[in-house]
Amino acid sequence: MKKSVALVFLVLLIISCDSQLKSSDFTNEESFTEGIEGPATDYAGNIYAVNFKEQGTIAKTTPNGESSVFLNLPNGSIGNGIRFGEKNQMFVADYVNHNILEIDLRTKKVEIFANEPKANQPNDIAISPNKTLYASDPNWSNNTGKLWKITKEKGFELLEENMGTTNGIEVSKNGKKLYVNESVQRKIWMYDILENDLLNNKQEFFSFEDFGLDGMRCHENGNLYICRYGKGTVAIISPEGKLLKEIKLKGQKPTNITFSNDYKNCYITIADRGCIEIVEL
Repeated sequence: MKKSVALVFLVLLIISCDSQLKSSDFTNEESFTEGIEGPATDYAGNIYAVNFKEQGTIAKTTPNGESSVFLNLPNGSIGNGIRFGEKNQMFVADYVNHNILEIDLRTKKVEIFANEPKANQPNDIAISPNKTLYASDPNWSNNTGKLWKITKEKGFELLEENMGTTNGIEVSKNGKKLYVNESVQRKIWMYDILENDLLNNKQEFFSFEDFGLDGMRCHENGNLYICRYGKGTVAIISPEGKLLKEIKLKGQKPTNITFSNDYKNCYITIADRGCIEIVEL
Protein backbone atom coordinates (compact mmCIF):
# COMPACT_ATOMS: atom_id res chain seq x y z
CA MET A 1 0.00 0.00 0.00
CA LYS A 2 2.82 2.40 0.88
CA LYS A 3 4.55 1.72 -2.46
CA SER A 4 1.30 2.49 -4.33
CA VAL A 5 0.89 5.77 -2.49
CA ALA A 6 4.50 6.71 -3.20
CA LEU A 7 4.05 5.91 -6.91
CA VAL A 8 0.90 8.03 -7.14
CA PHE A 9 2.70 10.90 -5.41
CA LEU A 10 5.60 10.62 -7.86
CA VAL A 11 3.28 10.69 -10.86
CA LEU A 12 1.45 13.75 -9.49
CA LEU A 13 4.78 15.46 -8.87
CA ILE A 14 5.91 14.85 -12.46
CA ILE A 15 2.62 16.17 -13.84
CA SER A 16 2.92 19.23 -11.60
CA CYS A 17 6.45 19.93 -12.82
CA ASP A 18 5.41 19.58 -16.49
CA SER A 19 2.52 21.98 -16.00
CA GLN A 20 4.97 24.63 -14.79
CA LEU A 21 7.00 24.44 -18.02
CA LYS A 22 6.16 27.78 -19.61
CA SER A 23 7.85 30.71 -21.26
CA SER A 24 9.07 34.10 -20.13
CA ASP A 25 10.38 37.11 -22.06
CA PHE A 26 13.93 36.88 -23.34
CA THR A 27 13.89 40.15 -25.33
CA ASN A 28 11.73 43.25 -25.05
CA GLU A 29 8.22 43.08 -26.48
CA GLU A 30 7.80 44.78 -29.88
CA SER A 31 11.56 45.05 -30.39
CA PHE A 32 11.09 42.98 -33.58
CA THR A 33 8.49 43.34 -36.33
CA GLU A 34 5.70 40.80 -36.91
CA GLY A 35 8.10 39.20 -39.38
CA ILE A 36 10.34 37.91 -36.58
CA GLU A 37 11.72 34.52 -37.62
CA GLY A 38 14.94 32.56 -37.65
CA PRO A 39 16.11 31.86 -34.96
CA ALA A 40 19.46 30.09 -34.72
CA THR A 41 22.19 29.75 -32.07
CA ASP A 42 25.85 30.26 -32.96
CA TYR A 43 28.85 28.46 -31.44
CA ALA A 44 29.17 31.15 -28.72
CA GLY A 45 25.53 30.91 -27.63
CA ASN A 46 24.26 34.07 -29.36
CA ILE A 47 20.79 33.87 -30.90
CA TYR A 48 20.15 35.36 -34.33
CA ALA A 49 16.68 36.29 -35.62
CA VAL A 50 15.43 38.36 -38.53
CA ASN A 51 13.55 41.67 -38.72
CA PHE A 52 14.75 43.48 -35.61
CA LYS A 53 13.14 46.94 -35.46
CA GLU A 54 12.51 46.84 -39.21
CA GLN A 55 12.19 44.37 -42.07
CA GLY A 56 15.41 43.26 -43.75
CA THR A 57 17.61 43.21 -40.65
CA ILE A 58 19.22 40.38 -38.71
CA ALA A 59 19.60 40.78 -34.95
CA LYS A 60 22.20 39.26 -32.69
CA THR A 61 20.95 38.59 -29.16
CA THR A 62 23.47 37.72 -26.46
CA PRO A 63 22.83 34.87 -23.99
CA ASN A 64 21.65 37.48 -21.46
CA GLY A 65 18.99 38.84 -23.82
CA GLU A 66 20.60 42.01 -25.18
CA SER A 67 19.74 42.56 -28.87
CA SER A 68 21.36 44.72 -31.53
CA VAL A 69 21.37 44.89 -35.32
CA PHE A 70 23.95 42.46 -36.67
CA LEU A 71 23.48 43.57 -40.27
CA ASN A 72 21.06 44.93 -42.85
CA LEU A 73 20.51 42.58 -45.78
CA PRO A 74 21.32 44.10 -49.21
CA ASN A 75 19.20 44.33 -52.37
CA GLY A 76 15.86 44.45 -50.59
CA SER A 77 16.28 40.94 -49.21
CA ILE A 78 14.18 39.87 -46.22
CA GLY A 79 15.22 36.84 -44.23
CA ASN A 80 13.19 34.01 -42.78
CA GLY A 81 14.83 30.77 -41.59
CA ILE A 82 18.42 30.83 -40.32
CA ARG A 83 20.86 27.94 -39.87
CA PHE A 84 24.58 27.57 -39.21
CA GLY A 85 26.98 25.42 -41.21
CA GLU A 86 30.62 25.75 -40.26
CA LYS A 87 31.65 27.73 -37.18
CA ASN A 88 31.29 31.19 -38.74
CA GLN A 89 28.98 30.29 -41.62
CA MET A 90 25.37 31.46 -41.47
CA PHE A 91 22.68 30.53 -44.01
CA VAL A 92 19.58 32.70 -44.38
CA ALA A 93 16.47 32.00 -46.46
CA ASP A 94 15.76 35.19 -48.44
CA TYR A 95 12.14 34.78 -49.48
CA VAL A 96 11.96 38.05 -51.45
CA ASN A 97 14.74 37.33 -53.94
CA HIS A 98 14.46 33.50 -53.94
CA ASN A 99 17.92 33.06 -52.44
CA ILE A 100 19.78 31.16 -49.82
CA LEU A 101 22.27 33.69 -48.51
CA GLU A 102 25.64 32.82 -46.97
CA ILE A 103 27.03 35.20 -44.35
CA ASP A 104 30.45 35.20 -42.72
CA LEU A 105 29.99 36.05 -39.02
CA ARG A 106 33.49 37.58 -38.83
CA THR A 107 33.35 39.91 -41.82
CA LYS A 108 29.54 40.16 -42.21
CA LYS A 109 30.06 39.60 -45.93
CA VAL A 110 26.80 38.50 -47.61
CA GLU A 111 26.92 36.25 -50.68
CA ILE A 112 24.31 34.36 -52.68
CA PHE A 113 24.84 30.69 -51.89
CA ALA A 114 22.09 29.57 -54.28
CA ASN A 115 19.25 31.17 -56.25
CA GLU A 116 16.12 29.68 -57.78
CA PRO A 117 13.64 31.94 -59.63
CA LYS A 118 11.11 29.08 -59.81
CA ALA A 119 10.92 28.85 -56.03
CA ASN A 120 8.00 30.54 -54.31
CA GLN A 121 10.20 31.73 -51.44
CA PRO A 122 12.21 29.80 -49.77
CA ASN A 123 10.87 29.83 -46.20
CA ASP A 124 12.47 27.62 -43.51
CA ILE A 125 15.72 25.72 -43.93
CA ALA A 126 17.31 22.69 -42.28
CA ILE A 127 20.85 21.37 -42.44
CA SER A 128 22.12 17.80 -42.27
CA PRO A 129 25.32 16.68 -40.50
CA ASN A 130 27.17 16.72 -43.85
CA LYS A 131 25.99 20.34 -44.39
CA THR A 132 23.39 19.64 -47.10
CA LEU A 133 20.54 22.15 -46.90
CA TYR A 134 16.84 21.45 -47.28
CA ALA A 135 14.23 24.19 -47.73
CA SER A 136 10.47 24.43 -47.44
CA ASP A 137 8.78 26.54 -50.10
CA PRO A 138 5.12 27.42 -49.46
CA ASN A 139 2.72 29.13 -51.83
CA TRP A 140 0.34 30.74 -49.35
CA SER A 141 -2.12 31.90 -52.02
CA ASN A 142 -3.19 28.39 -52.99
CA ASN A 143 -2.09 26.37 -49.92
CA THR A 144 0.52 24.35 -51.79
CA GLY A 145 4.24 23.95 -51.42
CA LYS A 146 7.51 22.51 -52.64
CA LEU A 147 10.53 20.88 -51.04
CA TRP A 148 14.11 21.56 -52.16
CA LYS A 149 17.59 20.18 -51.60
CA ILE A 150 20.30 22.87 -51.84
CA THR A 151 24.06 22.57 -52.29
CA LYS A 152 26.76 24.93 -53.50
CA GLU A 153 27.59 22.61 -56.40
CA LYS A 154 24.07 22.04 -57.77
CA GLY A 155 22.04 24.85 -56.27
CA PHE A 156 18.32 24.18 -55.77
CA GLU A 157 17.19 20.64 -56.64
CA LEU A 158 13.44 20.00 -56.53
CA LEU A 159 12.62 16.99 -54.34
CA GLU A 160 8.84 17.24 -54.28
CA GLU A 161 6.07 19.59 -55.43
CA ASN A 162 2.27 19.74 -55.10
CA MET A 163 2.55 19.32 -51.34
CA GLY A 164 0.52 21.28 -48.80
CA THR A 165 1.83 24.57 -47.44
CA THR A 166 5.33 23.40 -46.54
CA ASN A 167 6.77 25.35 -43.63
CA GLY A 168 8.73 23.94 -40.67
CA ILE A 169 11.58 21.63 -41.61
CA GLU A 170 14.22 19.73 -39.64
CA VAL A 171 16.81 16.96 -39.93
CA SER A 172 17.01 14.40 -37.12
CA LYS A 173 20.14 14.47 -34.97
CA ASN A 174 21.48 11.27 -36.55
CA GLY A 175 20.99 12.73 -40.01
CA LYS A 176 18.76 9.87 -41.15
CA LYS A 177 15.32 11.52 -41.14
CA LEU A 178 13.86 14.71 -42.58
CA TYR A 179 10.71 16.19 -41.05
CA VAL A 180 8.55 18.63 -43.03
CA ASN A 181 5.27 20.12 -41.88
CA GLU A 182 2.35 21.62 -43.79
CA SER A 183 0.85 24.60 -41.97
CA VAL A 184 -2.67 24.69 -43.35
CA GLN A 185 -3.06 20.91 -43.58
CA ARG A 186 -1.57 20.51 -40.07
CA LYS A 187 0.47 17.45 -41.04
CA ILE A 188 4.08 16.49 -40.36
CA TRP A 189 5.79 14.20 -42.87
CA MET A 190 8.89 12.10 -42.28
CA TYR A 191 11.35 10.94 -44.95
CA ASP A 192 14.38 8.68 -44.94
CA ILE A 193 17.52 10.55 -46.05
CA LEU A 194 19.55 8.37 -48.41
CA GLU A 195 23.33 8.32 -48.76
CA ASN A 196 23.11 10.69 -51.76
CA ASP A 197 21.03 13.11 -49.62
CA LEU A 198 17.88 12.40 -51.62
CA LEU A 199 14.68 11.29 -49.89
CA ASN A 200 12.70 8.05 -49.74
CA ASN A 201 9.89 6.34 -47.81
CA LYS A 202 7.61 9.31 -47.12
CA GLN A 203 5.37 8.70 -44.10
CA GLU A 204 2.85 10.72 -42.15
CA PHE A 205 4.59 11.30 -38.83
CA PHE A 206 1.88 13.23 -36.96
CA SER A 207 -1.18 15.37 -37.63
CA PHE A 208 -3.11 17.92 -35.58
CA GLU A 209 -6.81 18.70 -35.64
CA ASP A 210 -6.55 22.45 -35.16
CA PHE A 211 -4.34 25.55 -35.41
CA GLY A 212 -1.38 26.07 -37.72
CA LEU A 213 2.18 24.74 -37.70
CA ASP A 214 5.40 26.68 -38.13
CA GLY A 215 9.10 26.15 -37.33
CA MET A 216 10.53 22.94 -35.83
CA ARG A 217 13.73 21.80 -34.13
CA CYS A 218 15.02 18.49 -32.81
CA HIS A 219 16.31 18.29 -29.26
CA GLU A 220 19.48 16.26 -28.67
CA ASN A 221 17.27 13.51 -27.19
CA GLY A 222 15.49 13.14 -30.54
CA ASN A 223 12.21 14.80 -29.57
CA LEU A 224 10.75 17.17 -32.15
CA TYR A 225 9.61 20.61 -30.92
CA ILE A 226 6.93 22.19 -33.15
CA CYS A 227 5.61 25.77 -33.02
CA ARG A 228 1.81 25.74 -33.05
CA TYR A 229 0.93 29.04 -34.69
CA GLY A 230 -2.32 30.49 -33.35
CA LYS A 231 -2.44 28.21 -30.33
CA GLY A 232 0.50 29.74 -28.52
CA THR A 233 2.24 26.48 -27.66
CA VAL A 234 5.24 24.36 -28.59
CA ALA A 235 4.32 20.70 -29.04
CA ILE A 236 6.88 18.03 -28.17
CA ILE A 237 6.68 14.78 -30.14
CA SER A 238 8.85 11.72 -29.56
CA PRO A 239 10.80 10.02 -32.40
CA GLU A 240 8.07 7.35 -32.31
CA GLY A 241 5.43 9.94 -33.19
CA LYS A 242 3.82 10.30 -29.74
CA LEU A 243 2.68 13.70 -28.47
CA LEU A 244 4.43 14.07 -25.12
CA LYS A 245 3.23 17.53 -24.01
CA GLU A 246 2.77 21.12 -25.04
CA ILE A 247 4.56 24.12 -23.59
CA LYS A 248 2.38 27.18 -23.02
CA LEU A 249 3.77 30.45 -24.38
CA LYS A 250 2.88 34.06 -23.61
CA GLY A 251 2.24 34.89 -27.26
CA GLN A 252 -0.20 33.16 -29.59
CA LYS A 253 1.84 33.14 -32.81
CA PRO A 254 5.17 31.32 -32.40
CA THR A 255 7.04 31.24 -35.69
CA ASN A 256 10.20 29.27 -34.98
CA ILE A 257 12.46 27.82 -32.31
CA THR A 258 16.10 27.13 -31.47
CA PHE A 259 17.95 25.64 -28.50
CA SER A 260 20.88 26.79 -26.42
CA ASN A 261 24.05 24.83 -27.13
CA ASP A 262 23.60 22.76 -23.96
CA TYR A 263 19.89 22.14 -24.76
CA LYS A 264 18.83 23.49 -21.36
CA ASN A 265 16.87 26.39 -22.88
CA CYS A 266 14.80 26.92 -25.97
CA TYR A 267 14.12 30.27 -27.61
CA ILE A 268 10.92 30.97 -29.56
CA THR A 269 10.25 33.85 -31.93
CA ILE A 270 6.75 35.31 -31.36
CA ALA A 271 5.08 37.24 -34.19
CA ASP A 272 2.17 38.82 -32.29
CA ARG A 273 4.43 40.12 -29.52
CA GLY A 274 7.48 40.98 -31.65
CA CYS A 275 9.96 39.34 -29.30
CA ILE A 276 11.82 36.17 -28.35
CA GLU A 277 10.52 34.09 -25.47
CA ILE A 278 12.60 31.60 -23.49
CA VAL A 279 11.68 28.28 -21.89
CA GLU A 280 14.00 26.73 -19.32
CA LEU A 281 13.86 22.99 -19.96
